[in-house]
Formats: sequence, structure tokens, C-alpha cells
Amino acid sequence: MISFLDLKLINNQYRDTLIEAATRVIDSGWYMQGTEVHAFEEEFAAWCGTEHCIGVANGLDALTLTLKAWKELGRLKEGDEVIVPANTYIASILAITENRLKPVLVEPDETTYNLCPEKTATAINSNTKAILAVHLYGQIAPMPDIMALAKTHNLLVLEDSAQAHGAATKGKKAGNWGDASGFSFYPGKNLGALGDAGAVTTNDPELAKTIRALGNYGSHKKYENLYQGVNSRLDEIQAALLRVKLYYLDAETQRRREIALAYAQGIENPVIIQPIGRDANLASVQNHAFHLYVVRTGTRDALQQHLLNAGVQTMIHYPIPPHLQQAYSDWNTHSYPVTEDIHQQVLSLPISPVMTDEQVQKVIESCNDFPVPNR
Repeated sequence: MISFLDLKLINNQYRDTLIEAATRVIDSGWYMQGTEVHAFEEEFAAWCGTEHCIGVANGLDALTLTLKAWKELGRLKEGDEVIVPANTYIASILAITENRLKPVLVEPDETTYNLCPEKTATAINSNTKAILAVHLYGQIAPMPDIMALAKTHNLLVLEDSAQAHGAATKGKKAGNWGDASGFSFYPGKNLGALGDAGAVTTNDPELAKTIRALGNYGSHKKYENLYQGVNSRLDEIQAALLRVKLYYLDAETQRRREIALAYAQGIENPVIIQPIGRDANLASVQNHAFHLYVVRTGTRDALQQHLLNAGVQTMIHYPIPPHLQQAYSDWNTHSYPVTEDIHQQVLSLPISPVMTDEQVQKVIESCNDFPVPNR
């Protein structure tokens, strides 16, 4: 069986170095907010091209704390509207509603699955105060257009970069376009910890200082609390492990791109719609980190079963869109047809830096063997 994502095999590549990093922390006797966290924050900020990085407990907290910080700084207030793609993972929306802000769901571009600038522009009104741009599946959203819209309408921009470590456009990486960006280092991410972890990147020193305090019980100085904060801090061991894995991230991302190109050029089944064209090359996919390789088909369940029978494990990201979840039952009667079609048709093929060429070819052959109706 070709595993969808073999985390044990991925981490085994640098097992000894990970053990050395963890041992270094254990032997230090300092387990929170120490040298490893500070070093990772500096290294990840430099890698993204930003001035600041604030380690937090997870990717959801990265988004939630950023919005909360903007409220504390008077840049947002309760009830303000935040534009967000309707087809995102629910965490993007949870961060908005947790702050008593109003999500405005916008249908995505049907080709890229990211925010459509034209539809985003139509959704802007006098109550709109921010855009939450999600770089879904690892492909960076059209940030030049989104930033131009934001500038025109004086809007804040928060990037959800949870799946987009290393994605870039016009020479600028995800995490360095908006006013701030939230990252997840959940184990399955391209840069994954061995547990939960997250970070915010920004070039705004006041925002960085506020987020850091909010994640530390609202405290900027021990036993003094400026805000009603929370406990959301990146711990020393996870930071040390992330420092090891960050070193290998560029090479692993390039391997993902190579696999994506092999899929694009090798899968010829006409019922399978791919995220990139057969004429793609390495230069043309540098905007995409390929956290996921998501295809679409009107016979998704049948294709998934066919691939499973052939020994290829796949996943669905995501089967139910946010507006149809019980958590947001007030939205259940709303209609977002593009989003609903996407969630009914998408299937994620295995794409991992440790996949062999033989495994990649097996996935391609299995996709091409899937029966085409009336062929």
C-alpha cells in the first residue's frame, strides 16, 4: 500500500538530528520560552522574509490571536466583516467568529481554489475591515491583486499560510504579503512538528508585541497583564525539532514539485481534472508548495475506491464545507454552488518528499487505469 503520508518515514530521514535536538533541550533544564524558541523565531522569520515571528501553540491560535490583537489595537471591533473563502478549512472561520467578527464567505476561483479578486471586490462594503486570504492546498492566493484591493479600501490582510510554507509569487513568500500571517506546524504540514505548533509572521512590531503578550496570558512582563490573554506558546522541544526540519524544507518542497509535475504529465485520464496543466515545468510551479495534490472528478468515490483497490491511499480535503457544518447551522440553508461542487469532487493523491519514483509511477498508472464512462 502506498501510504498517503508516512510521517514515520519522513521523520526517520533526520532521526538522529531530531534526537540530538530534543536531548539538547532536555539537558538544558529550560523548557519554555528559551533559546530554541527564540532561535526558531529568528530563523523562520528570515526564511519567510519577515521582520518578526511569534511562536504559538497551533495554527488556529496564530489566526485567532492576530485578529484579537487587531481588536486590542483598535484596528478591528466586534461585528466588523472579514472576507474569507467559502471553501476553506473551518479553522479559518473559527478564528473570525471566536473574535466576534462576521465572516463573509466568498466563492473561490474554480481553478486555483483560492480567493477570486473579482468576487472579493464585489463582497467589499462599508462594514468590511479585513480579508483573510487562504493559500489552500499550498498554492499562494493572488496576493498582488488582494493587496491592491486592500490598499484601495483600507483593509487589513491576514494570510492563512497553514498549508503554504514556501509558496511564493513575484519573489515574495507566503507569510510576507499581508499585514500578518498564521502558520501551522501540525505534524502533517510541509514543515511539521512532532506535535502541535504554530506561528505568526509580520512586519509590524506593534502587532508582534501585542500577539506575544496575548499568547502569554496577556502579559508583556512577568506578573503584569495588559490584556485578557490566553496560554498559547511554542514550547522548546517543538522549536528545536522545527529548526532541524526547516533546514531540509526547501529541498523537500522541490521534491513535492517534481512529483506534482510527474502527475501532471503522466495522468492522462480525461475524467481526472488536475491542479496544473501538462505543459507545466518546475519554473511555472514555484508559487505552489504542494502541501496537497488535489484532483477533481465527478466520480470521486469510485475513483477513491479504485485507487484503494490498487494499493494507493488517498484522502478528501474536505468532504463538508464550513457553511454546511452543524457548528454553523445558521448557514446550512445558504448556497455556495462552486464551493459545494469542489467539496463533492476533490480527492487528494499522495504527495510526499519520501515517495519513490516507482511509487509515483504506480499512482499515475492506477489513475490512468480508472475506467472512463462510455469510452
